[in-house]
Amino acid sequence: MIVVLLPAYNEEQSLPVLLPKIANALAAAPGGYRILVCNDGSRDGTAAQLERYARELPLEVIHHRINRGLGETARDLFERAAEICAADDVIVRMDCDDTHEPEITHSMVARLDQDCDVVIASRFSEGGGQMGVDAYRGFISRSANLFMKLFFPIAGVREYSCGFRAYRAQIIQRAIETYGNNFIQLKGLGFTGTLEKLIKLDLIGARFAEVPFVLRYDQKRSPSKMVSSITTLGYLVMTVLYHWPWGGWRAAARRRG
Repeated sequence: MIVVLLPAYNEEQSLPVLLPKIANALAAAPGGYRILVCNDGSRDGTAAQLERYARELPLEVIHHRINRGLGETARDLFERAAEICAADDVIVRMDCDDTHEPEITHSMVARLDQDCDVVIASRFSEGGGQMGVDAYRGFISRSANLFMKLFFPIAGVREYSCGFRAYRAQIIQRAIETYGNNFIQLKGLGFTGTLEKLIKLDLIGARFAEVPFVLRYDQKRSPSKMVSSITTLGYLVMTVLYHWPWGGWRAAARRRG
């Protein structure tokens, strides 16, 4: 089974486009598919759209009464997926704004079957790229990935900040068993959790690979939720937590090993 995770905040315009795309792309998946959406306190028509599609698709909704941010939303989605998945199922996390094309999921799952635990949809693999991204945002993205590669080198990874990834369910189940509520520890620091998950999985021995992917920012149907100053602060905090020699994440991993 493929379980697709969608964090949703004010995505009334995106859902009627994205959900049918997911259904069409995964209709023939051998083990079937399921969609988990966390409606993170949306104040538009997101809830009504989800109620409509829940009558047509294998769709489950987690509701936050108030907006809690991407970190807590991702935590709830991954914990729920870990509960319902068998060890060899696949968990795919996508953005909800129609910038990630669901058909890429097939190449991600095929790569998972080649002895990988995590497959990242990468703009930086040969054949990848991005459309609709202005020069400033492109510069910030590449600079952030260079920073991450320098301070958090992970074999097989060049794309650190894109959340479009496929995970073998057993590696997520193992991570939650290992870290508990601290699998995504920096929940209040913007999009930091996207990187934190990679680091925490690397520390428990996950194997990574990438497939080429074109980010379709030209299709984005909702305003960006990223607050760059908060996310940058999160990256700096994470760098300290990771490298801190007395009880940091790496030190703790060595003790567990």
